[in-house]
Amino acid sequence: MLTLQINGAERKIRSAPATPLLYVLRNELKLNAAKFGCGLGQCGACTVIVDGEAIFSCVTPVELVEGRSVITLEGLGTGDHPGVLQQAFIDEQAAQCGYCIPGMMMRAQALLQRDPQATDQQIRQELEPHLCRCGTHMRILRAIRRAADLLRAKTPPKNSGDRP
Repeated sequence: MLTLQINGAERKIRSAPATPLLYVLRNELKLNAAKFGCGLGQCGACTVIVDGEAIFSCVTPVELVEGRSVITLEGLGTGDHPGVLQQAFIDEQAAQCGYCIPGMMMRAQALLQRDPQATDQQIRQELEPHLCRCGTHMRILRAIRRAADLLRAKTPPKNSGDRP
């Protein structure tokens, strides 16, 4: 039995250590936001965050995340209390079919955690591994920029070495 840290909670799982994380999330833990797309780590639909890094859960054996922090889209907020990025996607009406959106949101979340000052070029580069046919690409970019603006407003500037 493995112990995982999923969305801030310790979870015991029974799956074999080589089982892809995606299968454990969806089948055993009933966390269905991460989607099965290609199964090869080429479409991004299965993206989750592990220790602050966006990864493809369909090609990551669950044993590799034991003892590490795993965040899924469900860990960002709820329908009643969406997280900043989730709310930005709602406000910008950035989702169409919704299949690729959870993965894009997780990759964007990882980027904004690393760099809330991310430029449009950095956002586009970060989303490059994701396949999407929806046609809402400009709304997706606006949603991520909106979330970045909100996060910057909540984050105090870094200390420049001056002390009061």
